[in-house]
Amino acid sequence: MLSSFLHDHDGERLSCVSGGGSKGGGDGGSNGGGDRETATAVLLHGAGNGSKERLLPLLEEFVARGCRGLALDFSGHGESSGELRELSLRRRFEQAVAVIDATVPAEGPLILVGFSMSGQTVADLAGHYGERVVALGLCAPAVYSAEAWPVPFGNRDGRFSEIIRTPDNWRQAPALGVLRAFAGRAVLAVPGTDTVIPPAVTEAVAEALATNAHFTRFELPDAEHMLGLWFREHAEDRQRFVDLVLTGLGDRGRTQGRGQLYVHD
Repeated sequence: MLSSFLHDHDGERLSCVSGGGSKGGGDGGSNGGGDRETATAVLLHGAGNGSKERLLPLLEEFVARGCRGLALDFSGHGESSGELRELSLRRRFEQAVAVIDATVPAEGPLILVGFSMSGQTVADLAGHYGERVVALGLCAPAVYSAEAWPVPFGNRDGRFSEIIRTPDNWRQAPALGVLRAFAGRAVLAVPGTDTVIPPAVTEAVAEALATNAHFTRFELPDAEHMLGLWFREHAEDRQRFVDLVLTGLGDRGRTQGRGQLYVHD
């Protein structure tokens, strides 16, 4: 069963949901209770009109498999306060860290799942939490240059948009280095049609994950970019994705072997 709560951070009230363990409070106090060795799956929505709401069926799948589960609306999204134009990649990272630190048992293992823009946030969190991160699930992910990271999203014609529209600007993304170094379980979900993420970005992410991780590429030929909506509406694919993310997780989630596997749905 999932429970809703609020977490105050940096002048914003973030709407969150958790399940599978003692619910953390939203007051920035002590960590939630429960088994410290139980992995917490943290689900992070994409940009635009993205929200945690569409990810709840996926979160429930992780909880049903014995994981703790956690999802939040970034400020300016869903039921959280704030203005989207004031959000940035840095603030997304900081908000996710604030909620995780307040609700997940200290040193507890983490499974990070990110959609679209949150591919960047997953990489930021993986770099921050290090060996606590035992698995990654990246769904049509984006990565961005260091130049873009602190800039508020603003309007469509603002500085952030100017930076990310610069051809090949993403190739210098620090996130790619983090993904190359990651040595746990990693699944990359790739839609058959993606008009948002350039194919070169997807291939760069795949190449990075294949370097050290126990990596699976999960192809969804009939899906489009918004994989959160796809998984909400397609239970079999949703279950398969969770199966893949959890495959081989043992000692605090570390996998015993490395390599690359392609799965075509």
